[in-house]
Amino acid sequence: MKIIVCVKQVPDSDKVRIDPKTGTLMRDGVPGMLNHEDANALEEALKIKEKFPKTHITVLSMGPMQAKNMLQECLAMGADEAVLISDKKLIGADTFVTSEVLVSAIRKLGDFDIIFTGRQSYDGDTGQVGPQIAEKMGIPQITYAAEIDVANPGILKVKRLLNDGYELLETKTPCLITAAKELNEPRYMTVVGIWDACEKDVTVFNAKDVGLDEKSTGLEVSPTNVLMTFAPLSKGKGVNVPGDTVAEVASNLIGMLKENHII
Repeated sequence: MKIIVCVKQVPDSDKVRIDPKTGTLMRDGVPGMLNHEDANALEEALKIKEKFPKTHITVLSMGPMQAKNMLQECLAMGADEAVLISDKKLIGADTFVTSEVLVSAIRKLGDFDIIFTGRQSYDGDTGQVGPQIAEKMGIPQITYAAEIDVANPGILKVKRLLNDGYELLETKTPCLITAAKELNEPRYMTVVGIWDACEKDVTVFNAKDVGLDEKSTGLEVSPTNVLMTFAPLSKGKGVNVPGDTVAEVASNLIGMLKENHII
């Protein structure tokens, strides 16, 4: 079985700046990490490999060259191969263009049985890239996977998370699954895994390598238009109102409001 896990490096910091001209995140110099639910996606692929040892797992990402460190961590967790699409022409790409790039890379990699992605990235929270990949590849998709049963390599039974319960679905491969955080608990890297990962190289492609030109990449051709971005204003510090009973707290609160000429 061949599994492709699409992963993303997201900022490992709350000190992220926004470019005032483009409305996009400024990632240079910001430490990165593996997106949380992409880790769930990789963990599920590794669990399938434990059941079917001949399974080959490729982790695929689009991002800056610093994302190689994150992909090395995926290799240390147990992935067999890592591929990064990195090109300055891709800076500012929205979800539509990102999915175009990943689809082109997947087609370059060849046949597959399952594509895993995280439900969404915590820096973007759109949840769009996975479904867009499935639509452009013309394959079935199941989103918000909270439990997966692979009875045989060709059929997946999935418990899909809903707002008010679960939905039980079944699909044949090839297919795409987006992983929710409820799916599993991602494993840690092991010493042996880190050692093995040091012996592996991350394959790096640019846009041209995966068959894309300047007319189909980057911010300028992204159909998403950011009209305005802003940082929320910081709030003042909270105040604890003393009192042992509700009546005392209420009385003290009224006194504080009068003291500050609010009432």
